[in-house]
Amino acid sequence: MPAVLITGAQWGDEGKGRATDLLGSRVDYVVKFNGGNNAGHTVVIGDQKYALHLLPSGILTPGVVPVIANGVVVDLAVLKLELDALKERGVDVSKLKVSANAHVITEYHRTLDKVTERFLGKRQIGTTGRGIGPAYADKINRVGIRIQDIFDEGILRQKVEAALEFKNQVLVKIYNRRAINADEVVADLLSYRELLEPMVCDTGLLLHNALAEDKTVLYEAGQATMLDIDHGTYPFVTSSNATSGGAATGSGVPPHKIDRIIAVIKAYTTRVGSGPFPTELFDEMGEFLQTKGGEFGVTTGRARRCGWYDAPMARYAARINGVTDFVLTKLDVLSGLKTIPVCVAYDVNGVRHDEMPVNQSDFHHAVPVYQEFPGWDEDITGCRSFDELPKNAQDYIVALEAMSGARFSAVGVGPEREQVVELHDLLDSAAE
Repeated sequence: MPAVLITGAQWGDEGKGRATDLLGSRVDYVVKFNGGNNAGHTVVIGDQKYALHLLPSGILTPGVVPVIANGVVVDLAVLKLELDALKERGVDVSKLKVSANAHVITEYHRTLDKVTERFLGKRQIGTTGRGIGPAYADKINRVGIRIQDIFDEGILRQKVEAALEFKNQVLVKIYNRRAINADEVVADLLSYRELLEPMVCDTGLLLHNALAEDKTVLYEAGQATMLDIDHGTYPFVTSSNATSGGAATGSGVPPHKIDRIIAVIKAYTTRVGSGPFPTELFDEMGEFLQTKGGEFGVTTGRARRCGWYDAPMARYAARINGVTDFVLTKLDVLSGLKTIPVCVAYDVNGVRHDEMPVNQSDFHHAVPVYQEFPGWDEDITGCRSFDELPKNAQDYIVALEAMSGARFSAVGVGPEREQVVELHDLLDSAAE
């Protein structure tokens, strides 16, 4: 049985939960391998809508083992809040496993994240203020707190006191904020020991054994390709690797164990926060996409910036990730448009670029070169096969697939779980 990875091909919010839903009961494990509670996703099941921020979406599928792996940074308050909320709605959360090596987001991480962003003013990155970046910085600086530390109060106290010795100097002397009390931080973290005890384990070994037993393992990336710390629009990126390579380091499973790589991509483009966005729309069309697409962040509620489909970006995502399948979402949002522009290249100071410029300044100044496609008026939310789609919608899908670098295996035609047109099996052995 395969190991399958799902990531976003744009700047996040592409609807990765939709791809997870398509695999449904055929998946035995769903693994979150990067990020934290800085990126949410919405899963719609019947008339129920679930907004998840930290937990893998597989927690909503009976029989699936959801895993928070070592590459994730965990806000324990958010973890408890989400688990309690799901239990109140009758969801079984007892199968959740959390890596002992995952790092913990503390009070001082959240505080530093917020005050640093305010201090940057116009140069803000556009973080969510959840402490993600500072937690990853501590991890790289080797002064982080890990889940396993919570089970050794002596080690935990030493690490917290060592971290605050410097951080409190920064908070007090640079940002004019009060110092954070180490005892309070330690007491807060220790309060989650009982919650964590039954779920903490060596998740790398767990997944290795699962694959050895021919179980199907799904790796679910937080964020997306263009927010990857190495391959995204740096510095306007997240603090982890959201691309396929991050699944290996973030879960402890070697790369050759991953059989299929699925990238989810919208029929248009959105992003939250600061940074370059060549196809961004500042007119009524941007407002149309934002309103009809419900483009407001699950985690922050912030309005998403909207623009047309970017084919060079899709090809970049296909190349960086080794994409075998694309899942196109929100095609229904485009219904009613007379024409639909698609970015097929960029113009940078009079020079055409058919691929994404390597230089950040060039990408920032890139002007999209558009090709226009005829739209359609029909309501496509009831379509369940390619042949049922309007001819212009079919042509749009075929054209995007030809210029995006990998096959399209599914198309979302509405927000409900069943509103999908499946073109290829996402678990088959090879792309056609």
